[in-house]
Amino acid sequence: MEKLAHHARLEWDGSTGDGYRVYPREHTATAPPAQASLRLSADPHFRGDGSLLNPEQLVVLAASSCQMLSFLALAARKHVTVTRYTDDATGYLSEDLRKASIELIELRPTIHVAQGTDEAFIHDLVEQGHEECYIANSLRSTITITPTIVVAP
Repeated sequence: MEKLAHHARLEWDGSTGDGYRVYPREHTATAPPAQASLRLSADPHFRGDGSLLNPEQLVVLAASSCQMLSFLALAARKHVTVTRYTDDATGYLSEDLRKASIELIELRPTIHVAQGTDEAFIHDLVEQGHEECYIANSLRSTITITPTIVVAP
């Protein structure tokens, strides 16, 4: 069986010849066949442009997006009516920059469901979604999920 592959391309131009303080951090990322292009930079802590996304944010976004997509797939298969899903996710870098990592990712989804939906079942689907999430399974970061379930009146 052939492995499913995902391709990405980065492009950077500049010069590091004048040292760490002045080389440009901005770069462009694409992932064919998607047509979207992202302008990225380093985190401002590492002399990047805070108005652009950075790799650390992309990891947090990937974990959040994958969790949502895994959960929604499970809900759809169980014919559970989910009408809205938002997540305010946060990633925390390690303090030891010699072994730099995103140690913890906190996902805090708010999930709106139809009237009469069993909240405990939604919590079970959130946990199952986490267990099936490719990104969560690929990271060594601790990922916590604290969902808020909103049942329609």
